[in-house]
Amino acid sequence: MSQDSAAVPDAARKLAARRRREVVAVLLFSGGPIFESSIPLSVFGIDRQDAGVPRYRLLVCAGEDAPLRTTGGLELSAPYGLEAISRAGTVVVPAWRSITQAPPPAALDALRRAHEEGARIVGLCTGAFVLAAAGLLDGRPATTHWMYAPTLAKRYPSVHVDPRELFVDDGDVLTSAGTAAGIDLCLHIVRTDHGADAANALARRLVVPPRRTASELGHQRYLDRSLPEEIGADPLAEVVAWALEHLHEQFDVETLAARAYMSRRTFDRRFRSLTGSAPLQWLITQRVLQAQRLLETSDYSVDEVAGRCGFRSPVALRGHFRRQLGSSPAAYRAAYRARRPQNGTGEPPGSAGRPSERPERLDRTGTPAAERFGAHAPVPGQGAPFGAHEPGKPESDAYASRLGEPAVGRSTGRPVLPSQRERPVG
Repeated sequence: MSQDSAAVPDAARKLAARRRREVVAVLLFSGGPIFESSIPLSVFGIDRQDAGVPRYRLLVCAGEDAPLRTTGGLELSAPYGLEAISRAGTVVVPAWRSITQAPPPAALDALRRAHEEGARIVGLCTGAFVLAAAGLLDGRPATTHWMYAPTLAKRYPSVHVDPRELFVDDGDVLTSAGTAAGIDLCLHIVRTDHGADAANALARRLVVPPRRTASELGHQRYLDRSLPEEIGADPLAEVVAWALEHLHEQFDVETLAARAYMSRRTFDRRFRSLTGSAPLQWLITQRVLQAQRLLETSDYSVDEVAGRCGFRSPVALRGHFRRQLGSSPAAYRAAYRARRPQNGTGEPPGSAGRPSERPERLDRTGTPAAERFGAHAPVPGQGAPFGAHEPGKPESDAYASRLGEPAVGRSTGRPVLPSQRERPVG
C-alpha cells in the first residue's frame, strides 16, 4: 500500500465525540532525549498556515509527576497532564528514557483508553517500547531504533519488529526508527491528513526531504551485528563471536550447537530467547551484511564475494541479497559507487590491485537478466550449509520475519500475522 494512503484496519474504532482530529497530544517523560521530544513539538506545535501548512493544536502532556529532566540537564514543565489526552485525536510518544524500565501505569492506561476511543497512537524511536508495554503493538508490525530492535522483539514476541523500516503505519498505530526517522513519520502523518502539498510545504519550512526511504539511505547497513546488550554475559556470546569471525566458512546450525555443547533444539531455543531471532536467519543476515561490506570496499566479483561470505553459490547470495536489500549485488555495488567519491586513482575504495569486475547485464529495473528468469531461486537442501533453506525449520520469527523485504516506510491496512508472511529464506 502506498505511503500516501490512509490505512485503516477493518476493526478501527470511531473517534470519540470529545476527541478532535486536529488535536495532537505529545506525551513527555523525565529522562527522555531532547531531540526526539522536540520533533512533534516543532511539526505540530507551530502555526505555519502562511506557508500552506494546516494548523494542528498541540497539547504537551507530562506522562508522570514533574519536574521532567531531559538530556543536558534541562528541566521541562509540561502545561498539561494525562487528563488532556482525552481531547486528542493523535497521541505521540516521542521517546522513552530507558528500555530496561517499565513505563508508568497511569500513562499506559491513558494510551489504552485513547486507542479504544479511536485516537491514532504514534511511537517515535524508543517510544515503541511504551506502546508495546501498553499492549498496542500486539500482533502488529512495528519498528524502532535498530540498536534496540532485538530487545523489543525479545521482550514482546507478539510484535512483528522490522528494524529496516524508517517508519511503519499500521493505520491507528504508527512507529518510527531512531532519531531523524521521527521527522519522516510526522511528515507522513501530515501527508495522510492533508495531502502531499501540505507535507511538501512543511518539509520546505523544516529544510528536510519531503520523503525518504530506508533503501535510499542505506539504512540497512546500520543493522550490522545488532544484538541485545545482555548477550555479552551469556555463554552463547563466544559461539556468536566465533560465527562472526568465520563467516567465510561453510557451516550449519549443528556446528554452532556443537560448539555450545547443546542439542540443536536446545541451541535454537536459547538463541531465540537471547536475540529474538532464529539462528539460521540471523546468520544469513550476517552473511548478507558481510557481502555488503565486500561489495562496497573491494573489487571482488560477485562469485568471489559469495565464496568469501560462506554462501554455497552465487545463486544463494543473489537470492538472499535481493530479499533483504531489495536489489542484486551488482546493482547494489553500482548504486553505492555512484554515490561515493572516487579515490585519487579513480578506482573505488578498496579496489587497488584488483582487476575490474565485469558488471552483470541489467534490465531497466536494475535486475540482472539471469535473475529475471529465476536464476536467483533458492536452493533447498536438508542440512545444507548456511545460504540454503533447511526444510522443516522455522524460516523467521518476530525480529527476522520481515528482514527479507525491501526497506521502505511501510503503510499497512491491518496487522500482518506470521502465517501471512511465510516465504523461503534460502
